[in-house]
Amino acid sequence: MKRLLQISSVVGLPLLLMVVVIYKIQNIERHVNLKELQAEMVQKKHTVKDHSQFAELQKQFTNPHEITAACLSCHKERGDELLKSPHFTWEREAFVEGKGVVYYGKKNGLNNFCTGIAGSEATCSRCHAGYGYDSKDFDFTNPNNIDCMVCHDNSFTYEKTKGGAGYPVMTQQTDWKTMFANIGSPKRENCGSCHFHSAGGNNIKHGQLETAQLDCSRDVDVHMSQAGANHQCVDCHVTKNHVMQGRYYGISFNDYNRATCAECHTEFPHKDDHINAHTLKIACQTCHIPTYAKVNATKMYWDWSTACNLKDGNPYHETDSLGNETYLSAKGSFVWKRNVQPDYVWFNGNADHHLLSDSITEIPVKINTLFGNYADRKAKIWPVKIHRGKQPRDTEYNRIVQPKLWDAEPNKGALWVDYDWGKALEEGMKYKGIPYSGKYDFVDTEMYLPLSHMVSPKEQSLSCAECHSATNSKLASLTDFYLPGRDRNQWVDLLGTLLLLSTLAGVFVHAAIRIIASAKLKREQ
Repeated sequence: MKRLLQISSVVGLPLLLMVVVIYKIQNIERHVNLKELQAEMVQKKHTVKDHSQFAELQKQFTNPHEITAACLSCHKERGDELLKSPHFTWEREAFVEGKGVVYYGKKNGLNNFCTGIAGSEATCSRCHAGYGYDSKDFDFTNPNNIDCMVCHDNSFTYEKTKGGAGYPVMTQQTDWKTMFANIGSPKRENCGSCHFHSAGGNNIKHGQLETAQLDCSRDVDVHMSQAGANHQCVDCHVTKNHVMQGRYYGISFNDYNRATCAECHTEFPHKDDHINAHTLKIACQTCHIPTYAKVNATKMYWDWSTACNLKDGNPYHETDSLGNETYLSAKGSFVWKRNVQPDYVWFNGNADHHLLSDSITEIPVKINTLFGNYADRKAKIWPVKIHRGKQPRDTEYNRIVQPKLWDAEPNKGALWVDYDWGKALEEGMKYKGIPYSGKYDFVDTEMYLPLSHMVSPKEQSLSCAECHSATNSKLASLTDFYLPGRDRNQWVDLLGTLLLLSTLAGVFVHAAIRIIASAKLKREQ
């Protein structure tokens, strides 16, 4: 019994102190009045003047560079800012342990969707905030190469051409006056024109960003729904000097300039202190995004090894019952899913990325790695979409190979035009300046994408039993910590049993003493 009391004091006192500290912090920092929180988010929007009345924008423009020059004649500082923005540079500077200073982004990054833009810039730059990005020789220092309209046209009639190196559609029917009359801060439509269609189509890449969020119910997204908070993207992704808060961990390395829930809701937003205690090791998104791809399906698997099959010498495609393409001669085979339950990982905000120059050390190859574990003070459990694929590998150098995907003309080795893997890989690696043996096969890959959108109403958040369960726990894959209800430990079970028995024994002993004392008192009277 003495040993048991010693164990109880060692375990119980620290737990009691932690509970007291958490309770104090919660009552100091949390928002308890939802109406006050909503009032804080309601801001008077800056009224933008009708730019079509400005003399600088009443000319006949023959190319979009002239439009940018007209914009910068009044907004020169904004141009200087955008030249440094990742939306224009398509890379960030980061220090990575073991690699030193790395310049990495969409410009030179690797993924397991369209694999990378090398040699195909002219078509991939449709989502670049600039004009003329058709090769690695693009001038990132020229402010006249900036595309202002793609983010600031609130008429939503501005459109970039396919394979046009980022240039817009310019015809006699192009209504520039209407666009200039509707210039303003970016709306969901502006951001979504690229981010909803990443990897070549609606909701393909993220699974949590798609066209349905332009007009959706609260069940789909409480923040974007007009019946909910009706937020624009820039309400959360706050912008300073044309650099937006937020990190896409398909290319980001470091825990820096992230957009977080706590900026509006604080670290302890619940009235229930027990739930607030969970925020120490669990991201808000884990409980509040129980599913994603709620309206349209998202791509979960992409097999490049089946690409280049032809029928009667011609490319073909196949679709499922919902209209999702399950096979394309240009891209291979796909698996789509709707209402997907996330996977869960430990994540501390830092990541690593597989580079084209890296040797393959494990299969499946992790195109990106999210860092964190239970012992990591900064790490929390996060929901993620895991996109799995099969990509070309150089069997001699044991490296991922980057194919050339697109060209405006045939017979230049572009996979989507010539349907020849050998030529596409040779041209892609030649363009990158990386040795290639000419021998290839295909290797399994994985990519981890943290989820932060498609937040559900609080009534639909995960229940306690969905994690704290011995069977079918949402967190079954995270085995580096003890989770009550899911896990069993013989010593913890023994201690709990002994505490319960000792409590019951104490109750019976106390009752017996009271009964005996009462009987003795009656006899004495």
